[in-house]
Amino acid sequence: MSKVLTVSPEDILDHIKLSCQIPNILEAIATRKIVEDEAKEAGIQIDLEELQHAADNLRLANQLLKAEDTWMWLQKYHLSLDDFETVAQTSLLSAKLANHLFANKVEPFFYTHQLDYIGAVTYEVILDDEDLALELFYALQEGEISFQEIARQYIDNIEIRRAGGYQGMRLRRDFRPEIAAAIFAANPPQILKPIITPKGAHIIAVEEIIKPQLDEQRRLQIMGDLFANWLKTQIAAMEIVALTKSVNPEPSKNIVMQA
Repeated sequence: MSKVLTVSPEDILDHIKLSCQIPNILEAIATRKIVEDEAKEAGIQIDLEELQHAADNLRLANQLLKAEDTWMWLQKYHLSLDDFETVAQTSLLSAKLANHLFANKVEPFFYTHQLDYIGAVTYEVILDDEDLALELFYALQEGEISFQEIARQYIDNIEIRRAGGYQGMRLRRDFRPEIAAAIFAANPPQILKPIITPKGAHIIAVEEIIKPQLDEQRRLQIMGDLFANWLKTQIAAMEIVALTKSVNPEPSKNIVMQA
């Protein structure tokens, strides 16, 4: 017969404090209160249809495809149906407030920071030996070897090796400055002369330069970034006081505090 362990609210609070989670939790609480207060001041409201749509999205995001899945999820996180509705409402309120504050600022921000959103599709092999890297580069230029052959011989990571050194599409800010300068000055398809960094000698094939476009996905990303930065500013400007016992306890006489 399995034992039953009863955990009290005090036990939960003690664990949160002892695991040093209070600062993060206080920030999360402050964020929710800021959103609620700002949304109320802006007159933002949520109708029943919007709330239902937000709840459906929440279930989808958590793979809650059946009613049974939802009930099990609620039990796991000790939530009621009302709590579930509150979670959906909070998420929706944040999205509507972000749209209210920053929808008209996305386009100017995008065009001011276009270089941050330019991307490149690349393949890469990093070697420890600079002389070998140069030798392979010239062999590539002469058509004596292919990039895929180099990848198969010199990449340790199995998945990247199988993909021929494919790095996917990455934004300019994802590259080291010296590598970004060379990549975005290339005329694709082009193999760059080895670039030396603390990681080694990089042989990079630039397949495509992707010009930035303000599509819906990027619009939402920028709006989310602007909103997140705004929230950080709001939190930094306030003093958060936690009304809990012994948040700043006196040190125990049994503990020696050393400098």
